[in-house]
Amino acid sequence: MIRSYRSADRDAVHDICIRTADAGQDASGSYADPDVLPDIFAHPYTHLEPDLAFVVDDGGAAVGYVLGTTDTAGFVKRFRDEWLPLVAGRYPAPAGEPGTPDEVMAHLLHWPERMVVPELAGYPAHLHIDLLPAHQRAGHGRALIDAFVAALRERGVPGVHLGMVTTNTPARAFYDRLGFHVLEVPDPGPLTYLGLKL
Repeated sequence: MIRSYRSADRDAVHDICIRTADAGQDASGSYADPDVLPDIFAHPYTHLEPDLAFVVDDGGAAVGYVLGTTDTAGFVKRFRDEWLPLVAGRYPAPAGEPGTPDEVMAHLLHWPERMVVPELAGYPAHLHIDLLPAHQRAGHGRALIDAFVAALRERGVPGVHLGMVTTNTPARAFYDRLGFHVLEVPDPGPLTYLGLKL
């Protein structure tokens, strides 16, 4: 069942984020403190825009989610002003160039402005979607995207984008089937940016 996020889903969303953060696989062994992952990629969205968060409920708990924002530039400002003060003390910004996976994530946490890419202005919304492997390839991912896109359309949003790790070829095939297309940006690093006009 696809339904709106509830505060009781927080722990499940936290777990799903960590267990899918390594290109769809479990990232818990890759970080000294993997809690940094949902504190960057999940909880800010459920905290700041809970009405745009949806989960797949298997009858007992959330096993997947989609969450995001209608306005990336506005979200970045709220992330810095409202979210970062809540978690910054737990993950100090690296003093120099990040050297460990945890430092890389702490750097991303303290630099939300990285999400504002001028070439993506026509696709102001963005999303994150994660689904536990045992529940993939059953139509749940498409249903989550459909729920999120419907919510964006109700709000008059013209387009949505996402950044995915380029090496995650199964995810790319999924987005291609849904009609997402590549958005060219300079120096995308390890990411491919995809967009969908609404």
